[in-house]
Amino acid sequence: MGQGLVGAIHGFRETEKSRWSEASRAILQRVQAAAFGPGQTLLSSVHVLDLEARGYIKPHVDSIKFCGATIAGLSLLSPSVMRLVHTQNPGEWLELLLEPGSLYILRDSARYDFSHEILRDEESFFGERRIPRGRRISVICRSLPEGMGPGESGQLPPAC
Repeated sequence: MGQGLVGAIHGFRETEKSRWSEASRAILQRVQAAAFGPGQTLLSSVHVLDLEARGYIKPHVDSIKFCGATIAGLSLLSPSVMRLVHTQNPGEWLELLLEPGSLYILRDSARYDFSHEILRDEESFFGERRIPRGRRISVICRSLPEGMGPGESGQLPPAC
């Protein structure tokens, strides 16, 4: 397990995957239909992030050089709490309970104006409710950055 996004992710493994079983492809098509508009071009590979039970993701905003206006993540295995904090007004924040099987979509203002993080196990509360963390896998689809064509996606790093 390592550190990624220049130290933002702790206790994880990741990969980019472009080949899926027929059943998994059908699920990814549903995710993409829900999250992306008809004019959006997606990165050809899907990012798979495997976060160990004690792993966490520090607050960050994904790079606009490597990811476009929409990021959609399918949460698997363990529930977790995602916190979004406005980058210019830290008093403006919200927390999302990501249950296994849930889909989160960060688009436009949520994508560019808010940092996002996955809380570590000891901080994992949704309101007053304790949300025990286990191993979490997220399957993340991303749109291409503006001005980048589909053939240019090979130069992207594994994670935004």
